[in-house]
Amino acid sequence: MTLKDIRRFYQACNPANALDMSNPMDAQYYMDFSSVRGGQIIRQMEKNIWNEQDKATCQLFTGHIGCGKSTELHKLEDNLKKKHYHVVYFEAKHDLDMSDVDITDILLAIARQVSESLEKSYEFKIRPGRFNQLLEGIGKFLSVEFTAGAEIDIPTILGKIKLTTKATPGVRSQLRQYLEPQTPNVLALLNEQILGEANKFLKDRGKQGLVVIVDDLDRVDNRQKDNSNRTQPEYLFVDRGEQLSKINCHVIYTIPLVLLYSEPQALSQKFGGHIAKILPMVPVTTREGKDHAEGLSLLRQMLMKRAVPNEALTEEQRLDFIPEVFDSPETLERLCRVSGGHSRNILAMLQSCLNEEDPPLSRKSLEKVIRDYRDSLLTAITPEDETLLRQVKQQQDVRGAKEQQTLLRTLLVYEYHDETGKWYEINPILLESEKFRDKLAQLPV
Repeated sequence: MTLKDIRRFYQACNPANALDMSNPMDAQYYMDFSSVRGGQIIRQMEKNIWNEQDKATCQLFTGHIGCGKSTELHKLEDNLKKKHYHVVYFEAKHDLDMSDVDITDILLAIARQVSESLEKSYEFKIRPGRFNQLLEGIGKFLSVEFTAGAEIDIPTILGKIKLTTKATPGVRSQLRQYLEPQTPNVLALLNEQILGEANKFLKDRGKQGLVVIVDDLDRVDNRQKDNSNRTQPEYLFVDRGEQLSKINCHVIYTIPLVLLYSEPQALSQKFGGHIAKILPMVPVTTREGKDHAEGLSLLRQMLMKRAVPNEALTEEQRLDFIPEVFDSPETLERLCRVSGGHSRNILAMLQSCLNEEDPPLSRKSLEKVIRDYRDSLLTAITPEDETLLRQVKQQQDVRGAKEQQTLLRTLLVYEYHDETGKWYEINPILLESEKFRDKLAQLPV
């Protein structure tokens, strides 16, 4: 590989970057894992939007942090755009303080993102009428200067409000107290004067409709809300979930995985009976402990696509380039197995290897990276965790909200789906430690 190829390969392995399907290079890197993930989840979400046509829909999407949700949502975005939907995708972490989120924060973020997207795409400015009064009230409350009236620029004003509240938690708390009694009115104005106007404009231009994808809400801190015994995710998606489900367009939210286990029935009721879609890991073994040939094959192709992004190559031809990337096929196989099918971790380990040496990457450098990742994860494990992990090893199941919160959110345990349902396995990188394996074997179930 040339230095230019190595630099591009390194950048393509950045685990922090979700693939953007509007970028031709990123589109070449995409791998469809639906055949080993228990179903075509993105296709199902797309069909739900398409089949409802003029009726607003609300869907929930979840999975382990780093399992590839953002990439799949970008794929969904691309598919919907090809079907003539206007899609507004945004990462909530850029608009919200994930340690402190409230319902009105999300509603105002949607208002800003939609109005900004329409201005950027079509030079169309929404004239929101009574929504102006809401903004004027917020502006006066925060002492944010802007020119009131019909020509008010919604994205600019909401952007100023975002910066003011994000920078000063005390001000954010005061604004919450100001807006909380007005939440039904904020929702009504958003639906009528922002999303209603947006839908009308888009339909007049021949678009199928408006879709808003709010990513990264699965990263909302799990801390307790002030003066409450409810966690922040429970408060947002269960206690206030009905309001989030009443958005006047097609909307998709990512939510924390643990909510599906701690509040499954309440969550379903709040969101109209719909079950959240889960994106599981890519399996490297079956639940019986045998090699998962298809899962391993897809992971090999995913990594080799990052190294050799040539769409003209067949899968077999791409594997012919393994000697340029790894010192042996066994080194590539080792990386795929130890990742457990976690897409972000496998890319992070590969990028770490590229920091150790230039391709072809040696087994020695990979083993060093594996040890480093293993040791960093082992240091966080408590005796209570060890007991829970022993149970997972024996039963391939995770039961109880506390256990799910401990094991799934911390990536100590991975979730997989097959034709018979869900099953769970310990993150395989933990089992790289002989001491840890021995300790698990000695613990009572």
